[in-house]
Amino acid sequence: MRYYRANEFSADKAWGALDITNIEGASVRLHWSDEPYIWHENDGEEIFVVLDGIVNMRTRTIDASGSFQIQERIMEIGDICHAEDGDQHVAHPQGVARMLVIEKIGSV
Repeated sequence: MRYYRANEFSADKAWGALDITNIEGASVRLHWSDEPYIWHENDGEEIFVVLDGIVNMRTRTIDASGSFQIQERIMEIGDICHAEDGDQHVAHPQGVARMLVIEKIGSV
């Protein structure tokens, strides 16, 4: 058995990750960051769990006129986000944060 203390993990750069395991085509990764990720569109489902810190999760949709609509949600320790295939989002840590991400291997 292996145990991990998320609040003791840090990486060499923003969004550096500790690969924990792969489960039948899914990756389970512990991320550390103090900078925003990039806007991206999911190519499958994703589970995003805030383990330490605060993350401002921004999602965007396109309205009938073709304009982007941005929604924001503050995620705190223990909050879980389930992003679905096609969802567009970006995570903005508020200072240092640690996140557990479970998604298809090779996803952005």
